[in-house]
Amino acid sequence: MPHKFAIVIPDGAADEPIESLGGLTPLQAARTPEMDAIARSGILGRSRNVPDRFLPGSDVATLSLFGYDPEAVFTGRAPLEAAAAGVALGPEDWAVRCNLMTIRDGRLSDFTAGHITSEEGRVLMDALQQRLGRPEIEFHPGVSYRNLMIYRGAGRPSPFAEDTRTTPPHDQPDQPAADYLPRGTGSELLRDLIASGAEVVRDHPINRERLAHGKAPANAIWLWGQGMAPNLPLFQGLHGLKGAIISAVDLVRGVGILAGWDRIDVPGATGYLDTDYAAKGRYGVEALKDHDIVCVHVEAPDEASHEGRADAKVEALERMDREIVGPIRRAIETHGGRILVSPDHATLVRTKAHDRAWVPWAMAGLGLNGSGYPYDEVSALAAAGPLFDRGFELMNTFLKIE
Repeated sequence: MPHKFAIVIPDGAADEPIESLGGLTPLQAARTPEMDAIARSGILGRSRNVPDRFLPGSDVATLSLFGYDPEAVFTGRAPLEAAAAGVALGPEDWAVRCNLMTIRDGRLSDFTAGHITSEEGRVLMDALQQRLGRPEIEFHPGVSYRNLMIYRGAGRPSPFAEDTRTTPPHDQPDQPAADYLPRGTGSELLRDLIASGAEVVRDHPINRERLAHGKAPANAIWLWGQGMAPNLPLFQGLHGLKGAIISAVDLVRGVGILAGWDRIDVPGATGYLDTDYAAKGRYGVEALKDHDIVCVHVEAPDEASHEGRADAKVEALERMDREIVGPIRRAIETHGGRILVSPDHATLVRTKAHDRAWVPWAMAGLGLNGSGYPYDEVSALAAAGPLFDRGFELMNTFLKIE
């Protein structure tokens, strides 16, 4: 078995042909010689990281990429983010994602509130805690628009159940908010908090200042992704490998932390298009020195799709290729290891939403022979390489294939 492994996740990179790109997908249109080299010199295949009963999101898909069966371990998105935020959950507690977002004319206009800064978000979350917090309800700041509400359940009836339904706002861009409010058990609590939360943040000085500068206001909150603490077996116990996770997104960090990996924070990593790609590449190379497996996750392609910007998605993929994949690929070659590149899920520029389409993956390194194909969705189909209908099985193949 190789001594070093690297995984690069271009979040939401998989897509469909786009007219503005001459009928090419963003992966086809982007100049990605490093990813192409991995595919040509190694194995090119496809996987489906989200089982049918789950929404196509990074929560389930990231668990799959890390080799965990979502059917066995997934309890909800927010508990994964709570792990990254250092918010401990008791056995009867629930975590709920709390988006700071923009609702205009009753529609889910911008699920990021104009990519509100973490500093602004913290002020608004503190205001929510002061006005709406109580012994069983806590509001916790996170990164930018991605924050948390915690329900402390000790000694109280559970507020939620299997029939509780909430909707990720990024999957319903510009749709009527009233059509996607929480439903089922506990929905009254969540709807009340959403309504009360809007009253707290709508006229806050933070938003008055944002409006004065022509920025989208965080005039609403959206609660979704509820779940209780998951129980993941440690990755090192399963595979005997010490891991590190590099990401600016709490969800992905949380999966790594729950798997027992070291969290490495990179200055300048934003979880957006303006992230410091080169710094993430440098930190990834450095982490390989004292870790057996290192994962570098980049959110930028996904964010570009959510904004419907094909050109920005192409640029993000090209910068990832040059400043992250290239340095890490060369480091893996020096170590005599193996590298895997795979999106978690598809995110379509056309719909601005996640999609459950198959995603292309490529791996290269010790013990692998060449496919001869470049890295993109069409080539992965033509190459007729390995298929993983249960995406979590890809990890074991990556680590153990001879």
